[in-house]
Amino acid sequence: MSSTTSPPALWLWDLYFAVVAVAVAAAIVMVDGYSIALRAGAIAAIAAMAVLHAVAGRQLIRREAANTSALVVCVAHLMLFAVAIACVPVATWLMFAVLPIFFMLVPLRRAIVLVVVANVIPVLLELRADPGGIGIDLVIAAISTGAGVCIGVWITKIVEQSQERASLIAELSESRAELARLSHEAGVAAERNRLAGEIHDTLAQGFTSIITLIQATDPELKDERLALAVRTARENLAESRALVAALSPAALASASLPEAIRRQAARFSEEAGVDSTVRVTGDVRELPTAVEVVLLRAAQEALTNVRRHANAGSVSVVLAYSVDAVRLMVRDDGCGISDISEMSGGFGLPGMKARADQVGGTLTVHGSDGTTIELEIPA
Repeated sequence: MSSTTSPPALWLWDLYFAVVAVAVAAAIVMVDGYSIALRAGAIAAIAAMAVLHAVAGRQLIRREAANTSALVVCVAHLMLFAVAIACVPVATWLMFAVLPIFFMLVPLRRAIVLVVVANVIPVLLELRADPGGIGIDLVIAAISTGAGVCIGVWITKIVEQSQERASLIAELSESRAELARLSHEAGVAAERNRLAGEIHDTLAQGFTSIITLIQATDPELKDERLALAVRTARENLAESRALVAALSPAALASASLPEAIRRQAARFSEEAGVDSTVRVTGDVRELPTAVEVVLLRAAQEALTNVRRHANAGSVSVVLAYSVDAVRLMVRDDGCGISDISEMSGGFGLPGMKARADQVGGTLTVHGSDGTTIELEIPA
């Protein structure tokens, strides 16, 4: 364990260290039987410990750096502690400030060794001064060592548990955030599906009914106004279907991407009266949903553009799978356009380009001998 004091509570430890140091220094000043030089030496050692903590120890505790530097700081504290006791034995009370430092700076095993050494120092110094009183000193040292180790281990375990709880709380917060995100996405998807269903059941069905009723009245559409009404209704029907497809990739729910594109081409031929062919090359494989949706919608919008703008006689659609990409090509033999900017007033090609950008794809348009729209997506 490299630290038992978290940075936000470090000031509490600073206050505790200062109180112990000042109290012991005051006791050294007031105790009788020692020369001014010895008192000064003990106080100087305590001051050096305070400076060492402020300059080096505090930063190491904050960084939780249980490295060689931390061990050097602990040994320096131990040496200064020994100097203070050698000068004035009452400085032994510094033990209350020294022992916690070990547990805050170095791993548990090293801290225990340092605690034992710190408790042996007063015994050795007392043995030098009064060999006869060594027995009671050994008892006191044993009790102090046991208490210091037990308290240090207990505090260390508490801090480890606190850190584990903090980690679990952080993971729980991340899980809750992820759950909220997924719930939001699910809600958005459900609303999009609801809107798609509403459009399909109202606008699309309404346009279909209009076309049916007009054709029932004038099957050959000899009345030019009725013919125009049918064309307009068909165009809006196609737009509503494109909007439904944009809101919900329902076509992909019941079929593979190649099959969904074939259905779109067949529907296009049925509605526009333009021959269409679909060819699939390469090894067909399952793609990410986002990529399949972009490809399907691109095919839908490309066919819509052909019907509305190209005045074409035929359309070919190619879906090519390669090792690291998939490419969609829609080619017609109509009047052609030069680039996407010619369609900037609508939602077809600009919409395709925007969707392609979202999945890292590239959209290109060739306008010679008709129009070729090519969409390539890494996948």
